[in-house]
Amino acid sequence: MADKITVCGPETEFDGIMEFKTSLVIMGKFNGTIRSGGSLQIDKTGVCTVDTMSAQDIIIAGSVTGDVHAERYLEMRSGSTVHGNVSAARLRICDNVDFEGQVTMIDTDRIPDIFSMNGEEYKESLLTAHTEHIAE
Repeated sequence: MADKITVCGPETEFDGIMEFKTSLVIMGKFNGTIRSGGSLQIDKTGVCTVDTMSAQDIIIAGSVTGDVHAERYLEMRSGSTVHGNVSAARLRICDNVDFEGQVTMIDTDRIPDIFSMNGEEYKESLLTAHTEHIAE
């Protein structure tokens, strides 16, 4: 089954708390808090002002003001603006990014190296990570 993607188009303006489990692309304006168990992409036309933004994977091509937390991966694409503290297990900052804030790298021990384990070990690591995430 393909991952479901929700798109908030360029004319969308939203204030409040947004929680979701799949994938979201923001092309418009958002103010508030974002919590996700899925992936989040801020398009080059997207403008977000948040107290916190957290998701498994985050790609920023637009503008974000506020703290950003990516459980697995954070990418700031060329031309993006990020003003706030960021934390991620893996981080990529491209050329021509306007970034102001502190970076905290989170513990990557929870992320399995799928190339060094067999199928059963990988399934077990996913189950363990999922169970730990629910407990949090």
